[in-house]
Amino acid sequence: MSVLVVTGASAGIGAATALLAAERGWDVAISYKANAAGAEKVAAGVRAAGRRALAMRADAANEAETVAFFARVDAELGSLDGLVNNAGITGPAHRIDDVTGAMLTELFAINITGTFLATREAIKRMAKDRGGKGGVIVNVSSRAAEIGGGGTWVHYAASKGAVDSATIGAARELAPRGIRVNAVAPGPIETEIHAKAGVGDRLAQLAAVVPMGRAGTVDEVARAILFLLSEESSYITGAVLPIGGGR
Repeated sequence: MSVLVVTGASAGIGAATALLAAERGWDVAISYKANAAGAEKVAAGVRAAGRRALAMRADAANEAETVAFFARVDAELGSLDGLVNNAGITGPAHRIDDVTGAMLTELFAINITGTFLATREAIKRMAKDRGGKGGVIVNVSSRAAEIGGGGTWVHYAASKGAVDSATIGAARELAPRGIRVNAVAPGPIETEIHAKAGVGDRLAQLAAVVPMGRAGTVDEVARAILFLLSEESSYITGAVLPIGGGR
């Protein structure tokens, strides 16, 4: 059996990834911060696919909760094979001169500290030099990291730029230790994230500048993540795969 952790998987890309992973034979542990009902629904979907599931509240930015989450995965699902660092937020849509220190603290705590903490815990379990059998990590970045998010989300783009750097650096550090590390960088995707940030019409606006003429779906991103988790990508590490319809 293969065991996968997906952080922040109560909705959106994380939920789609967890459900597709179950269809493809993974047992799945999902973490969430607030949406318990959504997380339990996803866990039920994993079980309906015939796989084992675990859903636990664990704030990605909280070290103690992250450690406890991985310990519970050990106890209930067993040896870890993969991690998807999906937990993340955009922060409010603001120009740079309206961004506050509190916004930055929360944003980077979840998007960067959270990614590092989960990665650290996965390494402890998967690295061959620590007694593991190897494994795969996929980080969820954003096309904003390259495009910059000017006028709306430079703060978010900067956090995802850090995710890209962490992906490349971790891939080089961990390849000799049996762990591949890659990232996906979604562009405009049909999720609730824009509405939560107060710009519910942004997807329609962005569709006009996407060469393919539409927003992507969470299932399209999930399929890319599962490819990077699979043996079909066995010689790929340190890659940041754009999923932006050409944008």
